Amino acid sequence: MPDRLQCQGLKAMNEIRSSNTKQEYNNCDTVTFVTVFTVYSSYLKTQSAKVDDKSLGTVTVGNTSYTKTERSMAVLNIFVKFIQVSMPRSNVIILTDPASEFSVEKNSVTILAIHGDYSRENLMLQRIRSYIIFLEQKLEEHPERLKCVNHYIFTDSDIAVVDNLAHIFQEYPNFHLALTFRNNKDQPLNSGFIAIRGTTEGILRAKTFLQEVLEVYSTKYMKASRMLGDQLSLAWVVKSHLSFAFKKFSRHEAFSGDMNGTSVLFLPCAIYNWTPPEGAGQFHGMPLDVKVVHFKGSRKRLMLESWNFFNSTSNLSDMLCLILASGRTKYDF
Repeated sequence: MPDRLQCQGLKAMNEIRSSNTKQEYNNCDTVTFVTVFTVYSSYLKTQSAKVDDKSLGTVTVGNTSYTKTERSMAVLNIFVKFIQVSMPRSNVIILTDPASEFSVEKNSVTILAIHGDYSRENLMLQRIRSYIIFLEQKLEEHPERLKCVNHYIFTDSDIAVVDNLAHIFQEYPNFHLALTFRNNKDQPLNSGFIAIRGTTEGILRAKTFLQEVLEVYSTKYMKASRMLGDQLSLAWVVKSHLSFAFKKFSRHEAFSGDMNGTSVLFLPCAIYNWTPPEGAGQFHGMPLDVKVVHFKGSRKRLMLESWNFFNSTSNLSDMLCLILASGRTKYDF
């Protein structure tokens, strides 16, 4: 397929289509990535007490061995590194439990403590609450008129940004928030990528939207609070306002809809939230204009190996061939 990445082994036969650095998007506008991350108390205990490798679930990637929490920290650091490669002007804000103790060795990273229940069973629900509190803080400090706008992209921390995403806010100038969709009947919207226009109106409307999602989550999907509840709630809210949207999810083309004055942009996961395939039956290659690779679920080893490969070659297209060539062999943690 001519619009897909072609690989011979680990060598790309064509280059991904970059929207990157030669064109600076709108002078001084910037993009800040926001993610939720926490470290559980078991991590702090293992720092001061020696525990055998088996109980820690140690794994080895390349020449480095990681405990369970160490690999979570490695994933977080690689998330930041990919952003710095693809969008060096961007910053990262990590929302976390005040009780968490961790550090990220990057000048462009801010750790922001927000109180809440970050337990594993409640983390997805708390993530939405933390997003809302963050947006409320931004509204309090937001001047009415700004020459330069700081946009926000809320993401999972297990993604690799492989192209500049600032173009979204220029190519689609009228949306308030953007979601990513896929052709999946039960979970058509993935909560791992939410873009928010950094104007006062954009922040306010995004907050209102997420408050509705939180209300639906709290009343309808608490049994799925550990996983999928956020995505089911997103789908419920969108369907209740924009039922026509579900008919467009199979077309893999961006489109917009109005929800009580809030302009919602829908972006295809195939480009803005591409996930290494579950199996051969779902494999459709990798689009040449892919912007984000999402190493969700058990794909974390593949994320670490991908960064190691890029770090040694500085070639993103070849790195993407490594991802395509790996198949399910790297899906083990």
